[in-house]
Amino acid sequence: MIVNDNSVNIEVGNRGYHHGDLWSAVLVAGHRLLEKSDAETLSLREIAREVGVSATAIYRHFPDKNALLLALAKQGMEQLAAQQARANTTGDKAGFAASGQAYVRFAIANPALFRLIFSYLPAGAHPLESYEEGSAAWLLRRDIGAIMGDDVSKDKQFAAAMRSWALVHGLAMLILDRQIDPAIAEEMITHVISVDSIDLG
Repeated sequence: MIVNDNSVNIEVGNRGYHHGDLWSAVLVAGHRLLEKSDAETLSLREIAREVGVSATAIYRHFPDKNALLLALAKQGMEQLAAQQARANTTGDKAGFAASGQAYVRFAIANPALFRLIFSYLPAGAHPLESYEEGSAAWLLRRDIGAIMGDDVSKDKQFAAAMRSWALVHGLAMLILDRQIDPAIAEEMITHVISVDSIDLG
């Protein structure tokens, strides 16, 4: 998981802890705790202890647990998009497959965060539409368009994008739910999400 620990500045003095950026410190701690537990058991008080401040200080930035979980989910989605963007170095079918493989590997490496992303981020009015440039959905739509070409209708591109998303997300969930043996997860990733298996219709 990508978390920039350098964004947190904690100084210890006679008056206790001082945070140059408490908001970032809380999110770093939240991501760290998600590596050991899940969103249901995460608490603001636990994070306050982890960071070394009072719960009251946390509430100034996050009025409740849902606000914190939403912030963590947004950061997680940004991390997922960044990993997919780095994986696609060619912009062709091979790069598209690598991006899909990165999606599943991110889920396996960050199971609690991955589940949190899709539990707390609000659903779009229309899947794959109205997303910010650089987001995972934007990357998917861009890559599909580049591979299929401008002469293919938007409806066909949309259907191809949804099939591709369903494939990688479904595989990720099957592995996380242990419907696929984790011991063969990497084998499944490389065989199921490959250049040869990409059929955009």
